[in-house]
Amino acid sequence: MAPLLVLTVSFALLVVLGRLGVKHLASWVTCLRYALAAMFQLTASAHWGSRRAELVAMVPPALPHPELLVTATGVLEIAGAAALLVPRLAPWAAIGLTMLLVAMFPANVHAARAGLTLGGSPVTPLVPRTLLQIVFVAATVAVAINTRGRNRS
Repeated sequence: MAPLLVLTVSFALLVVLGRLGVKHLASWVTCLRYALAAMFQLTASAHWGSRRAELVAMVPPALPHPELLVTATGVLEIAGAAALLVPRLAPWAAIGLTMLLVAMFPANVHAARAGLTLGGSPVTPLVPRTLLQIVFVAATVAVAINTRGRNRS
């Protein structure tokens, strides 16, 4: 739930700053890009921290080299978050992050079905996790659609 909290709170704060006159934050798309970048930085941090072993355990058994996959997805999340901050790269980053979210979803399904933990707590059950995933994908798709062909700040 922490990623959703980071996404929604940072988005709301950035929109408020835009409404208060911060010109760079006048566009909701820019605010969403920055909020997504913050969220992906948060999620990427787990790939090397104390939760790494739990993320490795989430990788479905059919996939090879789970440690490498966790490292690779963390690197992709960091790269995607950074690219979201660059207007010309943002739509491509959003497309890539959308694909990454879809590709990583089977790990969430596996974790929920196997009753795994994350941070010492049970992982989010499958139905709420699916709804969260829909929100995250919708946000990345919104950025991709609303920044394509535009040079937004």
